[in-house]
Amino acid sequence: MKEIGIGILGFGTVGAGVAQGLLEHRTVMAHRTGVDIVLKRIADLDITTDRGFVVPEGVLTTDAFEVIKDNSVNVVVETIGGTGIAKTLVLEALSNGKCVVTANKKLLAEYGTEIFETASKNGVDIYFGASVGGGIPIIRVVREALVSNEIESIHGILNGTCNYILTRMERESLPFEDALSEAQRLGYAEADPSLDIDGFDTAHKACILSSLAYGFTPKMSDVQVEGIRNLSSLDVKYAAEFGYRIKLLACVARTGEEVEVGVHPTLIPFSHMLSSVNDAFNAVMVKGDMSDYTMYYGRGAGRAPTASTVLGDVADIARNLAHGETRYSRAVPNYAADTTTLKEAGAIESKFYLRFSVADKPGAFGTIAAILGRNGVSISAASQKEGSGEFIPVVVLTHAAASAAVEAALEEIKLSGVTASEITKLRIL
Repeated sequence: MKEIGIGILGFGTVGAGVAQGLLEHRTVMAHRTGVDIVLKRIADLDITTDRGFVVPEGVLTTDAFEVIKDNSVNVVVETIGGTGIAKTLVLEALSNGKCVVTANKKLLAEYGTEIFETASKNGVDIYFGASVGGGIPIIRVVREALVSNEIESIHGILNGTCNYILTRMERESLPFEDALSEAQRLGYAEADPSLDIDGFDTAHKACILSSLAYGFTPKMSDVQVEGIRNLSSLDVKYAAEFGYRIKLLACVARTGEEVEVGVHPTLIPFSHMLSSVNDAFNAVMVKGDMSDYTMYYGRGAGRAPTASTVLGDVADIARNLAHGETRYSRAVPNYAADTTTLKEAGAIESKFYLRFSVADKPGAFGTIAAILGRNGVSISAASQKEGSGEFIPVVVLTHAAASAAVEAALEEIKLSGVTASEITKLRIL
């Protein structure tokens, strides 16, 4: 049986999970793949902290380049994260003829083109199944299972931290800050949760899905990203009264030669399958022209689920190497980069939820309705909420309208003097 050596860069949560999986499941992986996949080296600055299992002597080192240059290592698994030293090490490994497995969505979203070109140039594989959805094999689904489909759209709940916070806000009527504090206490949110709650973690994943589905990777700076930091528990409550649940949703869709890529807090009908995805779970719904709708659900992060997907990639590469082949070409996503453009945010059409603080005087709401109408925005439902004082909460749901038209109407409404300056705008799926 051919032996394939594995080197791991980073011995944190995911790296430790991968190492433990390699040690404890070596026999079953060998039975299923026909290849003996062996943990050879692990590099981390901290090699003394107990990770909960015993690492064979001579495996640990603090020098990552030592792992890359080790002739017994055929596959390098990068679990460091970020775009600093991780990028340097991945490019170095590929340039040294090592296949790479990574779960680093930020690295791929921002530098994927350079990384895939380096893999292709050196004739080696790079797999990244755990970069989106953690334990959900959505990368494999889009790249392989649905390869015959024209992908019409992908909608995903791709951040467990945000989904946990939104679930707590709904179930217990918690303010955002209280739900965030609880998520941090339980380890679902980092001490600095900005990457998650401001939507950028989800946006990185959306860019990767766009590259796989459409061969087009947008620049992160061009992607419209809205997080949940400013979401009010009032909107969670009012959305529920209309039959909706709010989720942070990644949307990737194609119309002609234009691709929409964005991340927004979105109202999803109770009857929709994505609406039932709660707590720290993730889910992705894909619509293909042949497959129609399919949905993939599971844990989007965590030591064991993410390591499971990483090890699936390791096994694939090990099989490839055992048979003397690489399949890196199917991982190169930018095949339509020259013919596809990112759809302008203002041209994207959606239904919207709008919450106004309306002056408590005759004709105020009529003014709002008239301004919306003049800008081509049609109202599908409206409700005045309980309130006191000079301004009263009013919620409006619209029919589908271009984002630019809605923004123009809201700017005009702000200048009309019939509302307080703060207006809440959320998309509706």
